[in-house]
Amino acid sequence: MSELSKGHQTFKTNYFQEHQTNFIKLVKEGQSPKALFIGCSDSRVIPDLILNTKPGDLFVVRNVGNFVPPYSFIEDFHATASAIEYAVSVLNVSEIIICGHTHCGACATLHTPEKVTNLPHLQKWLQIGEGAKNLAVLSGETGEALLRQTEKISITSQIDHILTYPEVKKKVANGTLHILGWLYHIENGNIEYYDFETKLFLPLGK
Repeated sequence: MSELSKGHQTFKTNYFQEHQTNFIKLVKEGQSPKALFIGCSDSRVIPDLILNTKPGDLFVVRNVGNFVPPYSFIEDFHATASAIEYAVSVLNVSEIIICGHTHCGACATLHTPEKVTNLPHLQKWLQIGEGAKNLAVLSGETGEALLRQTEKISITSQIDHILTYPEVKKKVANGTLHILGWLYHIENGNIEYYDFETKLFLPLGK
């Protein structure tokens, strides 16, 4: 706690003071982010840090594995689904970025489910990634190569899932919303994007 308290004081003294006008503007005018960023809860993946964005730029959803549950009209507690609805229908974002990352614990655990048999909520959540895992296994890769393949296929699988949301599908069809699939490499800081034409992950910015 002492380290976090010191960090907060540094934030107030430095960053907040420098950007106070922008914070006040965000309070008065409200938020209008251009993108919904769906990323992993992994502590090594920090959206504003890797993209050099500022408050108000991104509407961020983070969960285990950066998974997107397929659309379902079952009355329950749908945290990720409700955030997608809010970003698309209320904030009217123009982009949705589904950002996976290398060395993802969730993707690795898809191949070793016995490790989470005593964690019922996590076990249930990981079922969202089963399809991606099965496709990765069919690739014939093993070891680390299999995990890298799983991470990539999982991103394209989540893109398929998010297109099951009626409002998302409608806005993508009329060109007012764009879906992006990214893979962040923790080990070197690079980001690759999924190219829908070539079906390959290519360096972002090229």
